[in-house]
Amino acid sequence: MRILQLNTLLTGGGTDDQCVKLTAGLHRAGVDVRLAGPGDRDFSAIARRLGVVLEDTGNEGPIKLRYIAVVARLIRRHRIQVVHAHHGRDYWPAILASRLSGMRPRLVLSRHLAKSPGSWPGRWFVLTLCDSLVACSQFVAKVLREGDRDPASPEEERHWRPPMHGNLRKIRVIYGGFELDRFRPVESSDAAVAAMRGQWGAGPDHRVFGVVGGFMLPRGKGQREFLAAAARIRESVPRARFVILGRGNMEAVLRDDIQRLGLSGVASVPGHCSDMPVAMNALDCMVHPQIGTEAMPGVVVEAHACGRPVIATALDGIPEAFHMGGLGKLVPSEDVPSLAQAMAEIAVAPALTMTARMEVHERVASRMSLSRYVDETLALYRELLGPSADPSAGGRG
Repeated sequence: MRILQLNTLLTGGGTDDQCVKLTAGLHRAGVDVRLAGPGDRDFSAIARRLGVVLEDTGNEGPIKLRYIAVVARLIRRHRIQVVHAHHGRDYWPAILASRLSGMRPRLVLSRHLAKSPGSWPGRWFVLTLCDSLVACSQFVAKVLREGDRDPASPEEERHWRPPMHGNLRKIRVIYGGFELDRFRPVESSDAAVAAMRGQWGAGPDHRVFGVVGGFMLPRGKGQREFLAAAARIRESVPRARFVILGRGNMEAVLRDDIQRLGLSGVASVPGHCSDMPVAMNALDCMVHPQIGTEAMPGVVVEAHACGRPVIATALDGIPEAFHMGGLGKLVPSEDVPSLAQAMAEIAVAPALTMTARMEVHERVASRMSLSRYVDETLALYRELLGPSADPSAGGRG
């Protein structure tokens, strides 16, 4: 089986992370797989370190014409049987390159966002032109098939998300995969965990709540709501500490909130963290107060894999991710009092034993492992190629 994964970004974020992990997992499984994308991005280097064959596509050219031509040549040269694109911006290049190649490979598209393609041609024609569209959660599949309406939300993007048109049976759900050999419970006394807590100004007796994710204007992922909830329990739970991990252009706003809300000394914005398994273990509770759209939050899965409770808003694909571990509480979106109450309850609850944390890890590992992601994706490829596919001939033959 000869596979070509397409990704024109490789700059970071959940989609790039899942694309590279899938490609590396296929490579480790002995599949002839390549990744076509720019060679000078953060995730390009990660892919190479993982042993992935990266085909550097260079400059995209006007309206991606150069990229399309390069990919078409790659399909011909390597007799690619399955082309798999992960970003919405790569759907049309994948479609056009596959047809220009003359090889007629099977075409798989992944949807890692909780909304259909933004353009009407994308919504009306993509399903007709691909062989399968993989949704990363049941909620994403629901949006693609039926759409979703939430007119009361303050977030305009939630008001109406229209569905796709075409053969809806092509839509499949395959959950992503996570490095659960890295994300697993570690004792709080571990040197790296204790050092990270120390960097946050938290000692062994503190209960640390943290939000993990980017914070871009105007509202980020609910970081301001998190700080507002922290202010509500600041006096009643004096041993609570609050950290915001990530990067974005809201940092000055968040620091102003900390000062304005009287959280100086108990809340901080440490910024980007390069060792998330340690960070998840250093937190006592991971908070995911998302206010926008959310397909399938990996941070919820990773926190549970480390045996840490999660407080998250009950919108979009978040409940699906939460129930993989089921430890913590779901609260209504944009409901600061409910968020504060949930944080206060976890702050005074007894800490889980290592045995209990490992039970949560095993529950998550049975459902969200990288090997399961690779196996299910490979099964889809084989199904599309069919039992009569000649492994010595490229494409549909």
